[in-house]
Amino acid sequence: MPIKFKGQETQERNLEALRVKEQEDAAQKTAESFHLPYVDLALKPIHEKTLELIPEYEARKARIAVISQKGDEITIALEDPENPYAKETIKDLEKRFADISLVVVSSHSMEKAWAGYEKRAPHEKIVGEVQVSTEALQNFQQKIKTFSDLPEALREIILKKNTSEILELLLASALRLDASDIHIEPGNTRITLRLRIDGLLHDVGALDLHAYKLLLSRIKLLSAMKLNIHAIAQDGRFSVRVESLDLQIRTATLPGEYGENIVMRVLNPLSLLSVGELGIRPDILAMIEKHIMSPNGMILTTGPTGSGKTTTLYAFLRRLQTPEIKIITVEDPIEYHLEGISQTQVVPERGYTFLTGLRAIVRQDPDVILVGEIRDLETADVALQASLTGHLVLSTLHANDTAGVVPRLADIGANLTTVGPALLIAIAQRLVRKICEACKTLRKVTDEELAILSHVLSSLPETLVAKNALKSSLQVPEAQGCPTCNNSGYKGRIGIYEILVNNPEFQKLILANPSISEIREFTKSKGMTTLKQDGFLKVIQGITTIEEVERITGE
Repeated sequence: MPIKFKGQETQERNLEALRVKEQEDAAQKTAESFHLPYVDLALKPIHEKTLELIPEYEARKARIAVISQKGDEITIALEDPENPYAKETIKDLEKRFADISLVVVSSHSMEKAWAGYEKRAPHEKIVGEVQVSTEALQNFQQKIKTFSDLPEALREIILKKNTSEILELLLASALRLDASDIHIEPGNTRITLRLRIDGLLHDVGALDLHAYKLLLSRIKLLSAMKLNIHAIAQDGRFSVRVESLDLQIRTATLPGEYGENIVMRVLNPLSLLSVGELGIRPDILAMIEKHIMSPNGMILTTGPTGSGKTTTLYAFLRRLQTPEIKIITVEDPIEYHLEGISQTQVVPERGYTFLTGLRAIVRQDPDVILVGEIRDLETADVALQASLTGHLVLSTLHANDTAGVVPRLADIGANLTTVGPALLIAIAQRLVRKICEACKTLRKVTDEELAILSHVLSSLPETLVAKNALKSSLQVPEAQGCPTCNNSGYKGRIGIYEILVNNPEFQKLILANPSISEIREFTKSKGMTTLKQDGFLKVIQGITTIEEVERITGE
């Protein structure tokens, strides 16, 4: 601790008082030059709820704070009325409040105001929020019937040079067209906008360079990213309030040759499904429901990114959720907030990983644990031990199909003598587009298609494929296209599944450290339905097309 000489503390206090006075004098001059009131916040109490009308990171970037609120009237303190970030933030607030008063304060006063943010709960995660009014949403949705309508609507708003409206239009369009992602991709001659709808990307318009730069800054600001960093990837999130619906937008930027690529993932809570809505066959569903009610054991889902694994696991959690059962999750990130379930998110830079989170969760006496992903030996070991000691553990694993689950666990070093008794079921899944019911037509199957269907489905029992179902008179769906489905012929998606159920015979096979091909032969001999077979069963049921199943599973 540095030694202070006699009179030094008094001198420092005098210097600090002089600095504060200089700041206050400068603030008074700024207020006079802009014809705005000047306020000294040194003695003014400010409630943290009022402050939180602007997220802390955005307030600090714009050098502003909301210091009072009375109904639809608010007072905003700011240091520099010319600050562009302040102007942008105030413009957003004008959509939510009828009357906004501005006052000028010093940097000393502003720091005093921001101190109120420290009174929040330490675990509270702050993100930006975009308000899309009912009127704006209705206006956008009247203009946008299909994604072919979006370029013209976008051009109109770009001419207004209103960054907030461009972002609102993109978000409203994603909701109107049921898009899961918004892509903004700068190229050599234009900045392309694309929406991912039912798993496929569609070009929907373009931005000019000026609008792109403003939009990039706006998204970074809302997502708590660093605005002056362009050479490294960043990620964040913000929320969107649409009427009574709260959406989460997960954002990611990636540096490229012509600028930063932006992807916004739309996490709509309305997309959460129940177990019965996943698309699992009734006979398999009954068996799965029996296993997810087990007091202990492990259930693993596998499949590529975007195959619906999280949706499946969340459906299981919602099925399990009762006041008598304690459910805790560790995820990366938390995609949807589930009422009544304790959810935690990994923060590797702070030492909170899947492993440390799982170890902490086990000490919380849960009944059910969800681990977002098993990606290393340590996490696998703790998850396996938990599943053998009175916990039901749900997780995901990187493998192409159910036959790859055990070899994958062996690859990361898991003890197969533990895997055998711990594993209950392994689920592989993909998402296929459903035929649009508004323009759906049926056609006679071709000889080549009939041969393919017969070859793939021949091993299934008659309870799944009637003996005379596969004949030349079979009618299969054909995609047409209409305004309802954006002329794609498809609307919505459904899961196709293969389910590997553990039993004593399979446990013996696990101890032999089997290859993927050996497991496939075993499951085939036991009559397991493969992904392609489940997909073709949905073709016969009129849910999807042969072309779509082959696109997803491979010809």
